[in-house]
Amino acid sequence: GRVERKDHKQWYQRRVRGALKRNGDLRFSAIKHNKVGEEPSDAAYRITDDVEYSIIIEEMRSGKWAPFQAKDVQVEFVRIDPFVRLFLVPDSAGNFKVSFKVPDVYGVFQFKVDYDRTGYTHLFSTTQVSVRPFRHTEYERFIPSAYPYYASAFSMMGGVIVFSFLFLYHKDTKPAAKTE
Repeated sequence: GRVERKDHKQWYQRRVRGALKRNGDLRFSAIKHNKVGEEPSDAAYRITDDVEYSIIIEEMRSGKWAPFQAKDVQVEFVRIDPFVRLFLVPDSAGNFKVSFKVPDVYGVFQFKVDYDRTGYTHLFSTTQVSVRPFRHTEYERFIPSAYPYYASAFSMMGGVIVFSFLFLYHKDTKPAAKTE
C-alpha cells in the first residue's frame, strides 16, 4: 500500500505542474539553416545542395527552462508533401541538428517541426525557403553518361565528310567503245 500512495502522489504532482505550466511546456528558439560549411543566410538553396538545420528546444521543469531531451523530434522538408523527413539529433544543450541533401526538385519549400506528444505542449515551427535549379553555367561541361551520344554525333559527322568527299571526287570510268 505504501508504494502505491507514493506513486499516486508523484503522478498528481506531475499533473498539477503540467496544468500550471510548470512542467511539460516546450518552446523553441535559434532556428538556423544553411549550406554545410557556410554561415546561416536567407539565400535560396540550389537543388542537390547539402543543408544543415538546427533548432534549440527547451522544456519547463520545476518552473525553470531546461534543455529538452528527446530522440523522436522530426524535421520535414515540405513542398506540398514531405520530400525529406528526418529525426533531429539532440546535444546536451537542447540543440537539435540534422544534415541532408536538398531533393532534385525546385520550388518553395518549408522546414517544418511539428512535435505533439502526451505530457508536452504542442511545438510547431515552419520556415520557408526557396530551392532553385542549376543555372545554365553550373551544369557539367561533359556528362559521362552521354559519351555514347557524343560518339554517335562525331561518327555521323565523319560519315558525312567521307560521303561528301567520295561523291565530289569520284570519277566514273567511261565504258570502252564498242568495236564491230
